[in-house]
Amino acid sequence: LTRSGDPLDDARCDALAAVAEAAKLPSVATGNVHYAAPHRARLAAALAAVRARRSLDEMAGWLPGAPAAHLRSGREMAERFARYPGAVETAARLGQECIFDLKLVAPGLPPFPVPDGHTEASYLRELAFEGALVRYGPRDREKVAGAYERLEKELSMIELLGFPGYFLIVWEIADFCQRNGILSQGRGSAVTSAVCYTLGITTVDAVYHNLLFERFLSPDREEGYPDIDLDISSARREEVIQHVYARYGRQSAAQVANVITYRPRSAVRDMARALGHSQGQQDAWSKQIERWGSLSDATDNDIPKEVMELAAQVRDFPRHLGIHSGGMVICDRPVVEVCPVEWGRMPGRTVLQWDKDDCAAVGLVKFDLLGLGMLTALQHTRDLVAAHHGIQVDLHAIPPDDTAVYDMLCAGDSVGVFQVESRAQMATLPRLKPRKFYDLVIEVALIRPGPIQGGSVHPYLRRRNGTEPADPPHHLLQKTLERTLGVPLFQEQLMQMAVDLADFTPAEADGLRRAMSSKRSVERMKSFEVRLYDGMMRKGVTGEVARSLFEKLIAFASYGFPESHSISFAQIVYTSSWFKLHYPAAFCVGLLRSQPMGFYSPQSLVADARRHGVTVRSPDINASGALAGLEPESEGTAQQAVRLGLDNIRHIGAELAEQIAGQRHEQGPYADLSDLTRRVQLNPQQAEALATAGAFDCFKLTRREALWAAGALAGNRPDTLPGTVTGANAPMLPGMTSVEESIADLWATGITTQGYPTEHLRTKLTAHGVLTAAALRTTEKDRRVWVGGIVTHRQRPSTAGGITFLNLEDETGMANIICSPGVWARHRRVARSAAAMLIRGRVERSPAEEGGVTNLLADRIEPLPMPGPPGLTRSRDFK
Repeated sequence: LTRSGDPLDDARCDALAAVAEAAKLPSVATGNVHYAAPHRARLAAALAAVRARRSLDEMAGWLPGAPAAHLRSGREMAERFARYPGAVETAARLGQECIFDLKLVAPGLPPFPVPDGHTEASYLRELAFEGALVRYGPRDREKVAGAYERLEKELSMIELLGFPGYFLIVWEIADFCQRNGILSQGRGSAVTSAVCYTLGITTVDAVYHNLLFERFLSPDREEGYPDIDLDISSARREEVIQHVYARYGRQSAAQVANVITYRPRSAVRDMARALGHSQGQQDAWSKQIERWGSLSDATDNDIPKEVMELAAQVRDFPRHLGIHSGGMVICDRPVVEVCPVEWGRMPGRTVLQWDKDDCAAVGLVKFDLLGLGMLTALQHTRDLVAAHHGIQVDLHAIPPDDTAVYDMLCAGDSVGVFQVESRAQMATLPRLKPRKFYDLVIEVALIRPGPIQGGSVHPYLRRRNGTEPADPPHHLLQKTLERTLGVPLFQEQLMQMAVDLADFTPAEADGLRRAMSSKRSVERMKSFEVRLYDGMMRKGVTGEVARSLFEKLIAFASYGFPESHSISFAQIVYTSSWFKLHYPAAFCVGLLRSQPMGFYSPQSLVADARRHGVTVRSPDINASGALAGLEPESEGTAQQAVRLGLDNIRHIGAELAEQIAGQRHEQGPYADLSDLTRRVQLNPQQAEALATAGAFDCFKLTRREALWAAGALAGNRPDTLPGTVTGANAPMLPGMTSVEESIADLWATGITTQGYPTEHLRTKLTAHGVLTAAALRTTEKDRRVWVGGIVTHRQRPSTAGGITFLNLEDETGMANIICSPGVWARHRRVARSAAAMLIRGRVERSPAEEGGVTNLLADRIEPLPMPGPPGLTRSRDFK
């Protein structure tokens, strides 16, 4: 029985109650609730319109006319359904009967198939000690005795907790990657396990780094199976996912959903749609909202007030379900007995209707198979080094103490390097001055919102440079914070601080850790407030010291970074740095083949490679592969040049690029443009894109001649007789200027191989006193100067207090620009939209002992006009 405010409520409910009585069934009262309070009715109607892909006007007649579908108290419900005795009581009784413990439906893991004569525990033990023989050497060597003792301890704990099958499942997935040449490595708290290291799941030696196994597993553990994340080469992760489906069966394996919530732009777009505005208007308004801003800050726009009001209400609401980045569950029975499963939009994917928190609540065991673009880049780089330099590089055997690698990082030369290529990381590297592996662990964790909000960054750097004593905030924390100079940086340290300062048990500290990493971490952390203050008081930690320590814990709540993650990432930082230093051309190609990924565009990556002496060449129909590749810089030399791939060209795509390269490999080089269009079917758009990119230079055609011929020859068939196509021979045409060629390169590939676009303006810029990025780095401090370049990044971190950071790039490098909220507000339209800028500001530079990092504090922003597209660039223009 439902009363929605409709005039026919009484008649309908009376009829239903009569049917129930005749059938000797009880009546049940319901509010048919769609929103909490009456004032939310309009928002609920707008969301219903979005779901139906209609406007509110088009929903007229389909939605209730009165705002009655809201929550009511028991007394209100009793009064509302007074004429139907027992209906409300039946609803309450039904609700109680529906209550059950979610753990009742929790599935287990399928049994792992082990060889005859083995249990899961004995087979795990055998595999672990086989791996230890490879990783540590024979057991009777004195220096590895501690490692074998650690293994025995860990295996006993794993067996005690009943987890051998879980470890075997993860080992098998990692082994599948190894057998099939797929780069992978475990991260997270698993790196604190020597068992994971000897099984080949992780690449970090927990014994060598003295990592605490109890961070991973302890007898007081309350949350079920441990969490082992596998980072996998993103280009081949799908193979691993499909392997899991094939091994465990589609019925018993599924991927975890991800709840996508409304952000400011999507909120504006959907609410504008609900209010009946056109698609074009929705897009135009959403673009007026800054991606990092809040709707309350969005004042400089013409978005209608009613759209903004609804958008503000819907912010952070669930919008739709996506697929988790890598979470899979494996069950010992059909997953649908626990949770509904649906087909994903990606082929071959079946997806739960729950997210990872729901899965954890019900006890589903999740395995994270995460795609990592840098592993793909490293795989390509390693293969290129083997093919072109004849050197097989074992990524895990690269010497960890290469002085030249650390010299490069100390200089902030880290474009393209995993995790340390952001503007903030590049500015911190010269101040941190990493000289050993653990310094990279610190660097990875330092520039994170947790340490920033907790006020740990500058104290650590000052202590690192000897300008501040390395004293902990309290003498009880001396041992815990010794490795980080008395400054808390890692999540594990925050857990240990709770033990040291407030006598937390290991189980309570683990609960604190889980609170840090939950979606509602700040709220959950505050639930520990009383317990922490009481414990600190008993230890004599009170007043300002207690308050500041609690604030550090809260700051880490949402963004605390585990030391175990940082160590895993630091391995990849060092490996990618080593390749960038010793094989810059191969490293550049590895990054180009792995796009989109990382912090920089292909144009910036290529520009950085050229600044490091790498020759980069345009695509060539007879020299380029489908992907970017290497070729000798000159005949008889071992030095390699980068050749852009055919897939870099607009309109070509991977499939056509493979076809063009495959035809050339099978039947030999293309003789001319006519031969190409006979052997490979190209439409005019594709042929013109190849011509614009200069891919036909090998035919001794200028770009304009190639463009002229491309339109005439496109669409040739294999049976077309040579010489029968008319209009393919171009008349006398002027060649493209260098400016026009750069613009053609940018249009066709997004990359200029023979220079940077700002070079064409340098004479004029210099005449007007505009400095290069390189000159800015040597200009005296506090001087007011102009710089100009192409915008590569706009960032406004949540920890920056409204400050926006810009990166400008020119032919000499990059300049860091800092825009205060006031400057951004004054120049917002240019700052948000201009592709290239002129910026005036005051030079800021840190002291030499802190790295001498240069920034420009902006006070004025103007657009930098770049040369426009040349006339007559495509064949259709000639006609």
